[in-house]
Amino acid sequence: MKNLWKENTPQTFWQTSPAIADEIWFQAVEKSVSALNLQKELSDLDQIYAMTLGEEQFGDDRYDLGSMKRLYYELKPLLPRFVINILKKLNSSMTTDEFLLNWPEEDKYIQFQWETLKNVLDISGKTDLQFMHFWPEGKRFAFTLTHDIESEKGQSFVRNVADLEEELGFRSSFNFVPEKYRLDFELMEELRNRGFEIGVHGLKHDGKLFSNKDEFYRRAEKINNYLNDFGAVGFRSPLCHRNPEWMQALNVEYDLSFFDTDPFEPILGGSMSIWPYKLGKFIELPYTLVQDSTLRYTLEKSEPDLWLDKVNFIEKYYGMALLNSHPDYLQDSTLFEIYKNFLIGVKEKGNYWHALPNEVAAWWKDRMSGTSMQNVHRAKLGDIKFDQGIVQIK
Repeated sequence: MKNLWKENTPQTFWQTSPAIADEIWFQAVEKSVSALNLQKELSDLDQIYAMTLGEEQFGDDRYDLGSMKRLYYELKPLLPRFVINILKKLNSSMTTDEFLLNWPEEDKYIQFQWETLKNVLDISGKTDLQFMHFWPEGKRFAFTLTHDIESEKGQSFVRNVADLEEELGFRSSFNFVPEKYRLDFELMEELRNRGFEIGVHGLKHDGKLFSNKDEFYRRAEKINNYLNDFGAVGFRSPLCHRNPEWMQALNVEYDLSFFDTDPFEPILGGSMSIWPYKLGKFIELPYTLVQDSTLRYTLEKSEPDLWLDKVNFIEKYYGMALLNSHPDYLQDSTLFEIYKNFLIGVKEKGNYWHALPNEVAAWWKDRMSGTSMQNVHRAKLGDIKFDQGIVQIK
């Protein structure tokens, strides 16, 4: 697979000022790689990012569904929802024990980044540096809401979700499936006028988008036409099926199909990152909060504690709290109440930068290039202190 992660260097991640020599970063990475606890000795940065952001630790065939899951997607249209939920629960019980990553909080990639910075300071003999804050105005974390609309019934509930968010001062993106139900273009326009964002969610939502390379490229051409028709710049693959190399055919500014850690998805994996990252030609915004359907139907939760606890973890490391929920499932009154209480909890917490996915992607792209350094009305420099072996970031 092509090296689609090469631009995500520690230098572009930390954006220190003044700049540190590449050789020092290289030495720091060599000393820090053990923090990843990978089952393979690595020193080359390309290999490190292939194993983490590129999910290579899950095997060469990590993006292949396998024959049993392909059969499942052939039969899925005939199965009632309760049977699908039972099968998902059975699948999760078989996979969570052997999952390679921690869940719901995976911190090894985080510790690698922090250790690398500590070693840079140590090797260079510095006790302090300045760095570009991760988010505008020096906010502690980014907060981003996204929704996938899987059916016409879900589409009919979109306004209820939008009304709740608007009432609490939030906005989100709504991702529509172009060829599964009759699209409500008036709803799309209304959402845009209210400050929400429109995205594309696959093509048919039938589990066959990545069935083979030729089929993907055939569908990608149609998806690109719908992106243009919708005025959309973002995409999420149904069921988080994915293949980053094939996905370079999509004309998007950002993608939402990956996650930091999740043992409940049909294709296991995890980029281990609670921040955006460059994935070839676009920015990847991995979801970092467990999906609503998993929270309610697989884990059988009735409170938003799992979401709020993860937000606290993300805040600690200046990450991005990105949630994927579904108007289809939010019609469940219990889940809707969980979602409402979650939004209230985040609002009360404060100190977040709330933004639409397209805004987060644009910000991160600018930050990686260093252009945000000059954008003083949106960003500012923070301080890194190194004292008695501890890195402090303010």
